[in-house]
Amino acid sequence: MTVLDSAPFDVLDAYRTCEFVTLGRDGTPLAWPTAVRRKEDGTLLLSTSLAFAQKALNVRRDGRVALLFSDPTGSGLAHAPQIFVGGRAVCPDVVMTGPEGAEDYWRMLFERQPHSRAYLSAPMRRLMDWYYLRLLITVTPEQVVVRGPSADLAPPTSPAVGSADGSALPGAEQLARYPSAVLAARDASGAPVLARTRPVPAGDGFALTVPADRPVTAGPASLLVHEHDERLNHMRNALVRGRLRRADDGWLLLPTSVVEPMGTGRAGDALKVLRATKRATTRYLERRDLPRPRVQWEAFRALAAPVKARGPR
Repeated sequence: MTVLDSAPFDVLDAYRTCEFVTLGRDGTPLAWPTAVRRKEDGTLLLSTSLAFAQKALNVRRDGRVALLFSDPTGSGLAHAPQIFVGGRAVCPDVVMTGPEGAEDYWRMLFERQPHSRAYLSAPMRRLMDWYYLRLLITVTPEQVVVRGPSADLAPPTSPAVGSADGSALPGAEQLARYPSAVLAARDASGAPVLARTRPVPAGDGFALTVPADRPVTAGPASLLVHEHDERLNHMRNALVRGRLRRADDGWLLLPTSVVEPMGTGRAGDALKVLRATKRATTRYLERRDLPRPRVQWEAFRALAAPVKARGPR
């Protein structure tokens, strides 16, 4: 029996993405959306490209991580419960150039995110090779909490005293675009905790309600917002970094900065992101004195072909 035996497998497997949190160098919990594959041994497999390797670097420094399955878009499930998984992760410093060892993971991506198969075409290879140069992260679950559907979340009942406008707060514009956000904080032991919540501008921060099943503590924290469509397309995300402190009837996140790795949605963002990903990939390899490896294009194409033939599911 594994820890995940206490989770509803059908729900966990149906989620297209989850929020994954690692601890930054300064101890800040940093969460980003990612795709996960549950393996037969009870561990969870995810990956990151060299262009977004920070989560892998964080895991190598501190293996304490958490995942929250809370956005059921594309899952086909109505009123799906949220699933929190806390555990430890490992990420070997091995650049994967092909799907070997993660075939089921890549089949899942090719099926659920059809546009990713287009990157395998000859015209796209030069631009998108960074997408297929991956680091594999394996999470061993240590605890599981099942929560009510995210649609049932309620906002804080009594925000802290102060201006409720909040338009000048860092992250206010980004948070206002979404019905809820995911708080990434730490518990008393320092391990990361995730909880979906409805932040409300309140004075110099955002008032939050946090579930009691995973108590959080004051300190560095962040709020993640993200979205995707039914086919994992049109992805957008933003991370609001700050500090969490106790308020009268809950918690208050005092924001300090905003990170939008995929751009702000403005014209020209796509080109900027593409340039940034290529630079980040080159930087990762150069720091390890590694030549740029060649992607095993034919191996990926062979894996994607039967998925494409089956059509969307």
